[in-house]
Amino acid sequence: MPAVVAVQSYRHGSLLAGIDEGSVTSGSAVIISSNGYIATNHHVVEGAHRIRVTLQDRREFDARVIGIDESTDLALLKIDVEGLAAVVFGDSDSLRVGEWVLAIGNPYSLNSTVTTGIVSAKGRSIDVLRADDRIETFIQTDAAVNPGNSGGALVNTAGQLIGINTAIITNSGRHEGYAFAIPGNLARRVLNDLRDYGEVKRAVMGAWIQALNDAQAKRLRLPTARGALITSLTPDGPAARGGLEAGDVLIAINGADVNSSPEMQDQLSRYRPGETVRVTYIRNGRTRELSILLRDKLNQSGLLVSERSGDLLQRLGFEVKALTYEEYDRFPEGGVRVTVVFKGSPADRSNLRPGFIITGFNGRPVANVESLFLGLAESDSHFFKGVYPDHNTEYYYQLVD
Repeated sequence: MPAVVAVQSYRHGSLLAGIDEGSVTSGSAVIISSNGYIATNHHVVEGAHRIRVTLQDRREFDARVIGIDESTDLALLKIDVEGLAAVVFGDSDSLRVGEWVLAIGNPYSLNSTVTTGIVSAKGRSIDVLRADDRIETFIQTDAAVNPGNSGGALVNTAGQLIGINTAIITNSGRHEGYAFAIPGNLARRVLNDLRDYGEVKRAVMGAWIQALNDAQAKRLRLPTARGALITSLTPDGPAARGGLEAGDVLIAINGADVNSSPEMQDQLSRYRPGETVRVTYIRNGRTRELSILLRDKLNQSGLLVSERSGDLLQRLGFEVKALTYEEYDRFPEGGVRVTVVFKGSPADRSNLRPGFIITGFNGRPVANVESLFLGLAESDSHFFKGVYPDHNTEYYYQLVD
């Protein structure tokens, strides 16, 4: 409960209404790191010129927007304070229909309100988001959610965050038994990208899809009406290049079943441009497989930089990963963590060790994996600066491949 906070969004009024008139809307948000990163819904802070966050202990802070993603209705905020209580993400994929959950938020400005219910369904799409590339794969629950709960936490009985409460279906404007939350696994991926890049590095397949009904399933000689039907393809897009055609029915991505269009969108959201996925589909009654190289919205794979930089890291003899939120607590300027050092490699001979946090490369700061890869692609020298978490001294390594 201390990790769920209240949010007030101050919006300018119409010029015709007068300079002093405006509106204030209230919602909820979730602290996801002890150094002040906060997750909420995009619609809670949309259009706000000032955002005010009130903690459970009544302290108030102005928040700035780190990034937004209209496709999932998520926003990442930041307040300048340390030592906050933060939630721990659970695995929303493991949720089962009928499992008990709790919704925590601030409905009608009633701070720290907890309601309970069960998971009523998973992978729901209710056409509530406006973005053309919206991703709706909501967790449906019957926990009471009302105006003001948006952006609050949906947690399991272990107290782990498994969803961000987002919407209700209602005729009265109040809770009528149906509430919807963004799955925690999807939210975590989006929020990590917003933190690291300010935007979501979203992979696309270049295919328009729709749900199947029984008549279509029979016409396409399918055993059941499950999967995502391709209705058209982007010319020269990833799906077309990979060999998919309109009329194909996608039933799995990298072995994960795709039973509906929202499930396909959810699966694709797990990958980034430049990654290859194995697609299982049905054509003319036969099950087939092929590989597709995913691209971004501009139909670019990003492979040139990532492959060349990845190959160079292999030659230098180590692998890296992005920092966790906990590591960002200690290294607020960012960096990347060395996870593996190959025996006998240039990195090994230079005494570079796993756990090293790279904060600089060739005299420039390294904020995330992408900035490191861009630096590697632009330079022939390899001078790394950083620290080990257990030491206060900066270390320097010059590696030659």
